Amino acid sequence: MKTYEFKYLRLTRDFLLKAIILMVFIFPFLWMISTSLQTFRETLSFPPTLIPASPQWINFVQAMSAGPFLTYAKNSVIITISIIIIQLVVMIPAAYAFAKYKFRGKNMLFGMVLLAFMIPGQITFIPVYLMMADWGISKTLLPQIIPFMSSAFGIFLLRQYFMQIPQEIVEAARLDNASEFKIMCQIMIPMSKPALATIALFSFVSHWNDYFWPLIMTDSASIRPLTVGIAMLRETEGISNWHIIMAGNVVLVVPILIVYLFCSKQIVKAFVYSGIK
Repeated sequence: MKTYEFKYLRLTRDFLLKAIILMVFIFPFLWMISTSLQTFRETLSFPPTLIPASPQWINFVQAMSAGPFLTYAKNSVIITISIIIIQLVVMIPAAYAFAKYKFRGKNMLFGMVLLAFMIPGQITFIPVYLMMADWGISKTLLPQIIPFMSSAFGIFLLRQYFMQIPQEIVEAARLDNASEFKIMCQIMIPMSKPALATIALFSFVSHWNDYFWPLIMTDSASIRPLTVGIAMLRETEGISNWHIIMAGNVVLVVPILIVYLFCSKQIVKAFVYSGIK
């Protein structure tokens, strides 16, 4: 009986702990969705309410009509997709070389990649900004794409995944006169789909939500992404209209949730060691 009670108490403790952790992460999203459906008066009420008396779906219409919303959305899609494609084109050969090749200076170069991984972008944004301005492309979307053409984290994660693939498979392909490009496309990439999906998802979330760099590099609505455009609702709608601002944030978050639903299983696979069958 005591053993049964002990197991019951332990399961109850674990459940409560998981529930608390889950609420810590989920509550901000619930608050955002709740505020986006409230009236202006409800957002100022005290004590605050979590369930709106009458959901105000018109808040989303007002948020999307407060500025060139479609232009912001188009810019975000172009910037994010371009970065992901270019990063994969750069990272796959780099990770393959670090994982399966032996060459002089390999460890030093990989150490430089890890060093770049540890340096925050806020340290280098001034010289990068000046470089973009000197090139005369500051009025285009390119300054929001070019600085992120590669990812040190992506190279590191993909290299670790490539190293799990037995060297014998690569050598057998080379004996069959397969080119290195063919080995990458037909062996390494298919076997590394979970890692590639994880890298793509992390890159999507990072650059879809990026605010600091676009805020610096944009000075007109024609090249602003959604993050900056939604922040401008404070200026166009007033700083107290949190129901409009939160409605815009909900629209910003929805694509991330959709992409995550499709990639969540691949993320789990990427961080779990799996043998080659």
